[in-house]
Amino acid sequence: MMGEAFNVEEIFAKNVFTLGKMKQRLPKSVFKEVKAVMDRGGELSLETADVVAKAMKDWAVENGATHYTHWFQPLTGITAEKHDSFVTHPDEEGKTIMEFSGKELIKGEPDASSFPSGGLRATFEARGYTAWDMTSPAFLKEAATGVILCIPTAFCSYTGEALDKKTPLLRSMEAVSEQALRIVRLFKNEQAEKVVASVGSEQEYFLVDKEKYLKRPDLVFAGRTLFGAPAPKGQEMEDHYFGVIRERIGAYMKDLNEELWKLGVTAKTQHNEVAPAQHELAPIYETANIAVDHNQIVMETMKRVAIHHDMRCLLHEKPFAGVNGSGKHNNWSLGTDTGVNLLDPGDTPNENIQFLLVLACIMKAVDTHADLLRQSASDVGNDHRLGANEAPPAIISMFLGEQLEDVVRQLVETGIAETCKEGGVLETGVSTLPNLAKDATDRNRTSPFAFTGNKFEFRMVGSADSIASPNTILNAIVAEAFCEAADVLEKAADFDLAVHDLIKEYMTKHQRIIFNGNGYSEEWIKEAERRGLPNIKSMVEAVESLTTDKAVKLFEKFHIFTKAELESREEVLYETYAKTINIEALTMIDMASRQIIPAVVRYTKSLADTVIAVKGAGADASVQAKLLDQVSSGLAQTKTALEKLQKAVEEAGAMQEGKEQAFFYKNVVCTAMEDLRRPVDRLEMIVEKEAWPYPTYGDLMFEV
Repeated sequence: MMGEAFNVEEIFAKNVFTLGKMKQRLPKSVFKEVKAVMDRGGELSLETADVVAKAMKDWAVENGATHYTHWFQPLTGITAEKHDSFVTHPDEEGKTIMEFSGKELIKGEPDASSFPSGGLRATFEARGYTAWDMTSPAFLKEAATGVILCIPTAFCSYTGEALDKKTPLLRSMEAVSEQALRIVRLFKNEQAEKVVASVGSEQEYFLVDKEKYLKRPDLVFAGRTLFGAPAPKGQEMEDHYFGVIRERIGAYMKDLNEELWKLGVTAKTQHNEVAPAQHELAPIYETANIAVDHNQIVMETMKRVAIHHDMRCLLHEKPFAGVNGSGKHNNWSLGTDTGVNLLDPGDTPNENIQFLLVLACIMKAVDTHADLLRQSASDVGNDHRLGANEAPPAIISMFLGEQLEDVVRQLVETGIAETCKEGGVLETGVSTLPNLAKDATDRNRTSPFAFTGNKFEFRMVGSADSIASPNTILNAIVAEAFCEAADVLEKAADFDLAVHDLIKEYMTKHQRIIFNGNGYSEEWIKEAERRGLPNIKSMVEAVESLTTDKAVKLFEKFHIFTKAELESREEVLYETYAKTINIEALTMIDMASRQIIPAVVRYTKSLADTVIAVKGAGADASVQAKLLDQVSSGLAQTKTALEKLQKAVEEAGAMQEGKEQAFFYKNVVCTAMEDLRRPVDRLEMIVEKEAWPYPTYGDLMFEV
């Protein structure tokens, strides 16, 4: 049955307190003050904040809102909210009115001790503050709790440290804007007042049936299957990618789009991804902090809409072993507020000196801080995905394509790029089809950081992770490179000569970061090692890059993180890794000891009874006996591996939290988990399906 139609133009941003709605509802002088603070920074007066708060509340109440919340993004990587109603103390007649003050709009006070703080807050030190992010619009969330006015905010401790992912992002956006403006000014652009980091993040996800999901404790508790033999068919036929979208999935996508459009999220593209039951949604570019907010909204909405369709949305990077995992490609660019994209090479990039300087600075930034960029895309789930021939390797490199690589080669060799490869024309060979203008370069899906025409696509980010950290790091490292370039060029007696020399210097020194080949190949791993590029293979190995002297100097110089904030995040990451693996290990222990082993024991009894019965009838029972032997052997291996895992978890739990414990979970507990999974997955292939206690991969991925 076809769903009810809707007009996208009418519903788009219906639930967002947009600038347009603000302009309609605020006095001109108030709106002018608000817009000025949004554009250039500063603080609103309390009187102005009161006017804005009343207008925002009136709009929200008109649309059914009863509560408001300061919506923020703690270090857990997801969002947090505490709802307060607009209801005030009743008067003598028992009547109440709905009120919302400027003070309530600007500042909230959640409990800072109940969120990860990495030692910045002790348990008894509870006070924290949320501060309104004026640059990201408030919105209405429609859920079972009713309609809630959500006010995007930053979250910090009583002592001023950032306890969230938004505050450092906003700091990094200001840093890269300030330093990029210095570059722009060198090229006589006096009109631009700021440079904006823009982001578009593609989101991959899996959908599974609710009833089957609820029968899998590993999906419920860990978000991924901890056991599971491969289905007879996976993705090897390459028939799911861009395939026809099934009716049930299409109905979900339609409702998802409607909900996102109402929230002002520019959901643009939808399609089936590579693996069975895997899909993707991609938005249009937005200012970085709004893109981060919207990506959180996308993930929340995906999960909520799935429930209404009797499905569950899986955002884990590797919910199923043996098939494609999920990531999100973080498309990042820089542009002036006058509309100039600093990453647009133009028709002749070899002659576009500003673009070449920007490119050289980004090469320097990525090469110098490859470890930080790698860390920004690391989380527990992504360890299962990176380098697995489905996602970029864990080695950071840049793909520029043939055209730009050739320009860089000329500049490095001679200091002058006299030629530029053209795209040409692709002849289709069919008289009724047009010939196509051909891009000057192909794409490279194996590259972690690829130039794609007028932006860089950072392909390493995990599907469940916040994109705040990757964009904070990108902004920070590029700000540093711009700053160092501007320091040289602003003092140059001959700018034209100095800029050419600097471009050649940066490109020559950092050309090792460029790689246009197959990132999946073993040859690249060896070549990267020869070049001296870091190969950081896991999340826990990446954590320490946050607190190197190089990193601390970078972040403190641009006031993005203090050393204490960096050390706190290091502690939170080690703790997060340990807790995540511990949950997975305990889930495996529970599943194996309480359901898998008892189910296999019952099956062995059935087989043994069959062997006895067949022999008693005078027939050959060798097949049944052999099967019984296989199952019994697998059962014994499972029990041994289970005991090994239980012991490893006990040892890990007795250790002090921190780096040593996190590495113990990685090296010992994870190995024990793999050792338990192997015999269980083999048993699944030989135990009668009706006897197996959980839905299989085939049930989960092909019956949606």
